[in-house]
Amino acid sequence: MKTVPAQRLPAAERRQAILAAGLRVFPSCSYARATTAEIAREAGVSEPILYRHFASKRDLYLACVDEAWARLRTAIERVIADTDDPAEWTMAAPRAVQELRDRRLLPLHFWVQALGEAAHDPVIRRHMRSHVREVHAFFRDVMTRSQEAGGLRPDRDPDAEAWIAVAIGLLRSVEDRFGGVLAPEQFAAIGDSRRRWLTGT
Repeated sequence: MKTVPAQRLPAAERRQAILAAGLRVFPSCSYARATTAEIAREAGVSEPILYRHFASKRDLYLACVDEAWARLRTAIERVIADTDDPAEWTMAAPRAVQELRDRRLLPLHFWVQALGEAAHDPVIRRHMRSHVREVHAFFRDVMTRSQEAGGLRPDRDPDAEAWIAVAIGLLRSVEDRFGGVLAPEQFAAIGDSRRRWLTGT
């Protein structure tokens, strides 16, 4: 009986499979402990194939940071699109985070790792600096849109509030890495307090 050869994935799909594997492997351990061999196995490709798409483990890691953020941003935009109440837009991020958190598909899971690596890797430091600024700019835009639509109180500063949103994201990443820092009800209380502060409701 003639064997049908396995169908090769197009290059773009293979790259996405490697990215998806990186999104699973990096958060499960650490940047230092994760290996390209492990990620290649997880993706179902050989290590040489992985290196055709990503020149180094660092390049793959940074691509995973960007992909995780793109997925979170899309989830936040979907939450915003699903409500007509501009006051709810300011709390779209926590809802989107909860949606993705259990699958460990958050950029937050990469931030703590990057903090350690950036101390001695200027490429990671430079990339993460740009990444955090991009995250801040997105939240500032959400806050501004909400304020213009009457959801965010007029005396709140969207730029400053966006930085607080980033800081809460860092707190979430610390909790996810260490565990036991804050209980779920404490995060819920932070969310309730933020909503009252931002919207006055």
